[in-house]
Amino acid sequence: MRTGIEVADIFRSAGPAYRAAHAGHLSLHQLKVMSAIEHCRTAVMGGHVEACTDCGHWRVAYNSCRNRHCPRCQGAAARAWLAEREADLLPVGYFHVVFTLPAEVADVAFHNKALVYDLLFKAASETMLTIAADPKHLGARIGITAVLHTWGSALTHHPHVHMIVPGGGIARDGTRWISSRPAFLLPVKVLGKLFRRLFLTRLMALHAAGRLGFFGTLAHLTDRRAFLRHLSPVRKTNWVVYAKPPFAGPQAVLAYLSRYTHRVAISNSRLLAFDEAGVTMRYKDYRRVGADRQEVMTLATDEFIRRFLLHVLPRGFHRIRHYGLLAGATRKAHLEHARQLLGVAPPPDVAPDEPTDVRPPCPCCGGHMVIIETFERWRQPRAPPHSIASTGTTPS
Repeated sequence: MRTGIEVADIFRSAGPAYRAAHAGHLSLHQLKVMSAIEHCRTAVMGGHVEACTDCGHWRVAYNSCRNRHCPRCQGAAARAWLAEREADLLPVGYFHVVFTLPAEVADVAFHNKALVYDLLFKAASETMLTIAADPKHLGARIGITAVLHTWGSALTHHPHVHMIVPGGGIARDGTRWISSRPAFLLPVKVLGKLFRRLFLTRLMALHAAGRLGFFGTLAHLTDRRAFLRHLSPVRKTNWVVYAKPPFAGPQAVLAYLSRYTHRVAISNSRLLAFDEAGVTMRYKDYRRVGADRQEVMTLATDEFIRRFLLHVLPRGFHRIRHYGLLAGATRKAHLEHARQLLGVAPPPDVAPDEPTDVRPPCPCCGGHMVIIETFERWRQPRAPPHSIASTGTTPS
């Protein structure tokens, strides 16, 4: 039995009024996300009836929406994804690198999400691969797993890319593995300068080709001179590239990935209250240091929904991408080559296990629950079979 406030509760209560008040200003995709979250694990999605093989206790379990923006549906997706990634880990240190867009560019991204988010991925990955391949730095081809986040802790629009990078790579001639220094991968100032140049050059090319759109208070940026004036401040400032210390072993990498790859704009655990005053939630104030970062804020319900919907990704947009040694169909061959150069055995070929039964045990006796009936979307289950209701046993 769940407790606490969920995003679904807020959408079910305030969603109809919000949709009515903003009719014509919400995209079809945003409306579908709201609907999926509202209906997640309700009779609308269909489901099944489970019964305990020991004591006969029965319960109804509704299907999840599996929408990638739903806070309730990401756990299973993350576990499945991580099981596949575990075999890709190499016995080296791993670094966490973050590329962040300045506020002026984030404004442009807000009106052109698919194009600018894609450009963020491409400019950041090319920056890493180019500087890593430079003999003055690492002189090797590296692998990258990149994850897009579009939010700050207070649900504001803050697009940035998190990267997990092995501490080293394969030499350009393919004959050896080149390791990075223990606590240093690549110079962040050099990364920042190249990232700024690559990104701005391609952003201006998109504008020149007429592929960027602007609305409302930014409509004037369709003019070339106004657009250049808007970007003028960020052409001279340092763009933030942050490299964290290396992880303490492969398991720490997996623990990090489990928190970041399938994260949504806000988890249900951060919601504290939902009442007439609005939505109260926890957030981190990154201007502070240490435990004082944790703060509490209350947003008007409409503002909370607006901020949540800011982070609905364009349909079909891939928010987890792989580059270099980890890219595409050559990933397996590159990893095998890297293990040979590192002198480590490849991971054993393990036959796939039987699917894990993730159903919680019987709340009465801890026994095993089995499915005795399924029902389609928009339908309610029938009454429990007579044999369960009267005798406490499941039908054979």
